[in-house]
Amino acid sequence: MEFFINCNTSSLAPYTTPLDGQRAQHLYRRLGFSASVQTINQATGQSAGNLVDSLISEAQNKPLLAAPIWADWNNSNYPEDDEQRGQIIRSQQEEFKLAYTNALLENNLRDRLSFFWSNHFVTELDVYNCNSFLYHYINCLQRNAIGNFKTFVSEIGLTSAMLYYLDGVYNNGSNPNENYARELYELFTLGEGNGYTEQDIIETAKALSGYVERGEIGCEQVLFDASKFNSESKTIFGRTGNWGYDDVIDILFEERANEIGYFICKKLYEFFVHPDATDEANNAKTIIDGLTATFISNNFELAPVLSQLFKSQHFFDDEAIGVIIKSPFDLYLNTINETGFTFNDTTIGSAINYSGLLGQDLFDPFDVAGWQRNRDWINTNFMIGRWLTMETIVDGFYQDNPEQFRTFAMDAVGPANSSTSNPEIVVRAIVDKITPKGLYTQQDFDNAMSAFKIEDVPEDYYGPDYIPGGQSLWILSISQEVPSQVHLLLRHLTRQPEYQLK
Repeated sequence: MEFFINCNTSSLAPYTTPLDGQRAQHLYRRLGFSASVQTINQATGQSAGNLVDSLISEAQNKPLLAAPIWADWNNSNYPEDDEQRGQIIRSQQEEFKLAYTNALLENNLRDRLSFFWSNHFVTELDVYNCNSFLYHYINCLQRNAIGNFKTFVSEIGLTSAMLYYLDGVYNNGSNPNENYARELYELFTLGEGNGYTEQDIIETAKALSGYVERGEIGCEQVLFDASKFNSESKTIFGRTGNWGYDDVIDILFEERANEIGYFICKKLYEFFVHPDATDEANNAKTIIDGLTATFISNNFELAPVLSQLFKSQHFFDDEAIGVIIKSPFDLYLNTINETGFTFNDTTIGSAINYSGLLGQDLFDPFDVAGWQRNRDWINTNFMIGRWLTMETIVDGFYQDNPEQFRTFAMDAVGPANSSTSNPEIVVRAIVDKITPKGLYTQQDFDNAMSAFKIEDVPEDYYGPDYIPGGQSLWILSISQEVPSQVHLLLRHLTRQPEYQLK
């Protein structure tokens, strides 16, 4: 399979052309989990600057997920019986997975970012195994998703989920545990081997010690115990003192600002624009350098960086469209949003479960490095899984309400063509709504047409246009076969390579 090379030569200068439908869809597929036909139609013709400002403002002001009743439960709140206890814990987790996935569907940039950060500041529910820790971890991701990155780093490191996951809760001053200190630099802020030494890790571990008070009941929020803090003098990045947790964060961001800036901006670039940012022959480094300068000059505020990137000619360049492989969550949630089909908790639960089968297990990334990315979503087993699960999702929508497939087709073609008798208009409109750049070849489009058309019908069954008086035998708005045809077309399209891209 041939993969895309980053040939984008555009700059960070503002994109000033009014958005066409393709670029409006591109924006919503990258800044959220896509959007309805109606939302894309409203965005078409707007300026990128105004629309991005609106989406960023929305992200900054979105209400957080409401705290469930068990948000601060510890083990004393659960039954002593192991079977009952396990059932309640699993039920709470399923409830929260549904709530969070619905937030991904609805919240555009804010929870696209919280989802991104969950794969950066990684924890695994299976490791810390406490539902209240999970809630406060997700709450931290949402609160800081588009805020100040330095504050984010400080706060995430003191969540009980992280303290348990990376052994901070076992970091006693007399016997420092280096695990969190290492990941703080290697995975969260600097990148592997970039700007720190083994001695920096050893000294940092001492400064991060003391957050070890775990309570006696279990599943209690971790607190600081001053008696377990290492009060020796420590030297971190060349600075010596009796440093503690807050000092580590201050020193890190003061002494390694450039390294942090580039590492985070590169990761944002690869997630939102193009997965290939390492080839020195391409323009990506220049773009990331520009974003890094913005990041540092704005004291590590994320919003100015994202604003600059999402408004840029580089982001909207043709070479940036359709070059990222959809993750499983993209695959299912984009389909729900783009079709506008009615869904319920069963639909969302299926999307969550199917994603887990394809390697993207919600709240449980594979390891501390997070879920695999981009090209790794595509292999023989995963491709077959994507096809079969998408067919199940589409079939479920059809069984629930076939007529909504006609509605989707009519929304896609627009009011002027709602009574068309030309199937090519319908197929092209649907293809254009659910793929980034249409189908690759004319033969691919002809195959889609064949999937849509009914076999063994008279030559004149489809007319070029609806003729008043009923001379055309097939009309989009009224022919009874239409829902089934759209259903078959969607089943066909979800197997195409272009559908796997965003």
